[in-house]
Amino acid sequence: MKLRLIIIFVILAVPNAWAGSQSQAEPQHEPAEIIKFAKDVEKYAASKGARAFIIARMGRPEKDLPDGIMFTHTAIAVYSNITLNSGEVLQGYAIHNLYQTAGSPDKSELVVDYPVDFFWGAHELKAGIVIPDTQLQQKLIALIAAGNDQALHNPKYSVIANPFNSQFQNCTEYTLDLINAAIYDTLDIARLKANAAAHFSPQRVNTSRVKLMFGSMLMDDVTTKDHKGKVYTTTFTTIGKYLQKNQLADEFLTLNSKGEIQSL
Repeated sequence: MKLRLIIIFVILAVPNAWAGSQSQAEPQHEPAEIIKFAKDVEKYAASKGARAFIIARMGRPEKDLPDGIMFTHTAIAVYSNITLNSGEVLQGYAIHNLYQTAGSPDKSELVVDYPVDFFWGAHELKAGIVIPDTQLQQKLIALIAAGNDQALHNPKYSVIANPFNSQFQNCTEYTLDLINAAIYDTLDIARLKANAAAHFSPQRVNTSRVKLMFGSMLMDDVTTKDHKGKVYTTTFTTIGKYLQKNQLADEFLTLNSKGEIQSL
């Protein structure tokens, strides 16, 4: 019984408590609320003239997120022509995600979805938004249009992937890789990791290595094999601060379902 309680404690304590990079999840809010919020996020981005922006959601309740972690999933939204099942073509934001593969949480796949899908399983109707400057937006759009986003995908998934090597990858590291590929005009992974190590400040994971060790034993999507010493990973907030520090972000904020905006 004591061992069982220890295992339960570890499961609750390890980083998987903030994992939220699945493409499908049960809705936590009324569908009408989700649809309205998704539209509000789109309208806000469009009102700022954003052709491409970084978007984040909360896949776990805010109270369950570790210190320093505001969101559980991050991706890039691109203003696009969207073809409906009826054949009608509309304009809106397509969201380019790295999601954990259903049934194989230690693997990932690239999935394009749309704001309503993106927020469907969100626990809190709150979005993280970073709108890059115009030049970086254009570079991100060109990179994705050329299919080069595929070249930067590493299907080996870890929720606490180290952003400074390419052994594993999570959604936020993938987003950072896309951003740096656009900034530095390269798909060379070694160069991207070297530039990240030189200029990007990651988030310290405030969980003991003992808990992380147990987590890696119990959960396929938790590993510290790509870390030496203290564990650091990429988050929406660290990406926003990175762009802000280098004067590449026009907007860095959160938006909730009440329409409240908080600058970060």
